[in-house]
Amino acid sequence: MTWDRKLIVLAALVLATASSVTSVFGTLAYQSYDRKRKLAALKAAIGPDSDDRVTPSISRTVSQDDEIHTRVERLNEYGIPAAHAREVGLGTIPEDYEGKKEWDPVLIDEQLARNRIFLGDEGLAKVRKAFVIVVGCGGVGSWAVTMLVRSGVGKLRIIDFDQVTLSSLNRHASATLEDVGIPKVESLRRFLEKVAPWVEVETHIELWRKESAAEMLRGTPTIVVDAIDNIDTKVDLLEYCYRNRIEVISAMGAGCKSDPTRIQIGDISGSIEDPLARATRRRLRMRGITTGIMTVFSSEKPAPDKVTLLPLDQKTFEKGKVDELSVLHDFRARILPVLGTMPGMFGLALATHIITHIGGYPVGEYIIGRNRVKTYDSVLHNLAGQKMRLEGSQKLPLDMDDVGYIIEEVFRGRSVVSREAGGNRVALTKWDPAGDWTSKNVVLMSKEEAKVHEERVLKGGTRLEDAYPPEVHELVRKRFEEEKWYSRFRE
Repeated sequence: MTWDRKLIVLAALVLATASSVTSVFGTLAYQSYDRKRKLAALKAAIGPDSDDRVTPSISRTVSQDDEIHTRVERLNEYGIPAAHAREVGLGTIPEDYEGKKEWDPVLIDEQLARNRIFLGDEGLAKVRKAFVIVVGCGGVGSWAVTMLVRSGVGKLRIIDFDQVTLSSLNRHASATLEDVGIPKVESLRRFLEKVAPWVEVETHIELWRKESAAEMLRGTPTIVVDAIDNIDTKVDLLEYCYRNRIEVISAMGAGCKSDPTRIQIGDISGSIEDPLARATRRRLRMRGITTGIMTVFSSEKPAPDKVTLLPLDQKTFEKGKVDELSVLHDFRARILPVLGTMPGMFGLALATHIITHIGGYPVGEYIIGRNRVKTYDSVLHNLAGQKMRLEGSQKLPLDMDDVGYIIEEVFRGRSVVSREAGGNRVALTKWDPAGDWTSKNVVLMSKEEAKVHEERVLKGGTRLEDAYPPEVHELVRKRFEEEKWYSRFRE
């Protein structure tokens, strides 16, 4: 091949390569431009935060009509439905304008790209098809709702009767000063439309009641979130879901909690060290429900130097009309001490469980506390050993469920002698030497205290009156009275 021909071939190759590179960069540039153009249109559909938005009105001017028409045309061009760009009373598009119902999948896929990598295509598709109902949109519920929407859940129904108050702002996920005085669900919806307007968010400004349960939970939800802080309403909701086989996860008390490492997820039967969980368990047990409900709770233990919830009958309220602060009569009249970060973490835990559960991500078994099953087994084994030493037989009328019930429910995990929480250093011991080995005559102590009790009282013959001061006897009597009443509802 002559040099002339070589030069011609080389020039052709250079031109072809340049053409290919130009084509590639041209394609990438167009894709980048198109993505930016669609994103700009999406932002335009959502509208600015300032008060210069076009407000729907019957007496619109011609110039306003022209502006609205232009905006609708832009929305239609990019497949963005005008209905999703509105806010109640402050919409960018009036009610009589409608756009297309399809959203550009490219933008949605890009927004959910990290979730897709984590859950996989199939898992994310399940999340996108999910329908979640959240009852209660305060500190816990608002964070759960926000992250469910950000994670791509396709449809949510949010239910709450309450309004945003100034005191809400230390823990609510999205509320601002401008939202004070408006319903919490509307505050959430306005915010979420600016995050993922393709997600369907249905709002109900009402108190959940069992009389209207079928209507409020209609539509075959994938899962229901209980973020209610009123015990009666909470128990009614959980019972309804349980009876109707609707999957539900319940948030227990975030009030007076401050240790983020103690937040846990597990069946309600294992929700320890939580006053709201304890009250919920007891009321559900009275209705024949002992397990089968997932919960988010904190196992953080109370202490003398920590803030605590005031009892419902606290005399402190006589100093002022605290009940006037509640939205409804006799509803949540207590002022709850709440560190604003904790409800948020409860809500994030709820959302994490829901997303991984629906998406089929292999989380595995949640670890509850210090593995209470092993603790209960050890306590039961030691109690059987005590019976063997005293009577020559290890046979007990108790099992591990009974042990957990006695430790957590009857004695609140605290020794009747020192009144301190013993963790995994607890022991059950027979109380009255003349009594039986049932929950009506077994008390909780530390292992050291139980050993002394066995030597002095059960073996040594020291009278209970001589072994312990009156306050210990009064506490034991009180706990046995509670157990007597509560045992009627045990299966």
